[in-house]
Amino acid sequence: MRIVPPFGPEPHRHREVAEAFGVDAERYDRARPRYPDALVRRIVATMPGPHVLDVGCGTGIAGLQFQTAGCRVLGVDVDARMADVARRRGLDVEVDAFESWDPAGREFDAVVSGQTWHWIDPVAGAAAAARVLRPGGLLTPFWNVAQPAPEIGAAFAAVYRRIVPELPSNPWAKPAFDGYAPLASAAADGMVAAGGYGSPERWQVEWDREYTRDEWLDQVPTHGGHNKLPADHLEALLSGLGAAIDAVGGGFTMHYVTLAVTAVRTGAAS
Repeated sequence: MRIVPPFGPEPHRHREVAEAFGVDAERYDRARPRYPDALVRRIVATMPGPHVLDVGCGTGIAGLQFQTAGCRVLGVDVDARMADVARRRGLDVEVDAFESWDPAGREFDAVVSGQTWHWIDPVAGAAAAARVLRPGGLLTPFWNVAQPAPEIGAAFAAVYRRIVPELPSNPWAKPAFDGYAPLASAAADGMVAAGGYGSPERWQVEWDREYTRDEWLDQVPTHGGHNKLPADHLEALLSGLGAAIDAVGGGFTMHYVTLAVTAVRTGAAS
């Protein structure tokens, strides 16, 4: 999870960032948060059938949650390293960029995308999804948005300002929704522009997760852009964040809002 997405309103034009998460795929799989069960249940309850395509499936975090819920899931990811981890965990994955992926005539009841849709052109992605969705099928991208308590958020922001000002954005300098709301809007606009869908619906699920110091620090290197930091800068960043967590007792509660956009496949795509 990248706390505030980098690179302005069109991150899909910076695909090199999306294609770098596999540098440490095992850590990504171990450390990244899962998605709330309420989100999975809501999507599954409104699908016309059990077949799910997980776009940008990564290491299979979301796809395996849908599989556990009784769905038949196929993942597509651009990074073979991420796909290898997902396969070892039991997910069927094909490696390709979604916009150029060949579905070979297969159809699905839902196309989902966890923490990934902003790396895909929103119109081309929605059009590609429309071509593989059955009537009544759902396109639902979603994102975990972190909302820390003010004390920990301010402490993290200060550490980033002091140690890694070279990052494209300080991920804690402003509310995370300031970064994610435009991504949800772009996804919804892309669905409308692609055609073949009903009106997009935006919805959210709120939940909390407890983190120890070590659990949070394990996740930090998986955030977008962090793997480009010089090793000494990353080490200093982790040390500073660790000290901030120690100062609040060695752990903290992160409040998450999982933000989703759903559109139902209707007529022919344009």
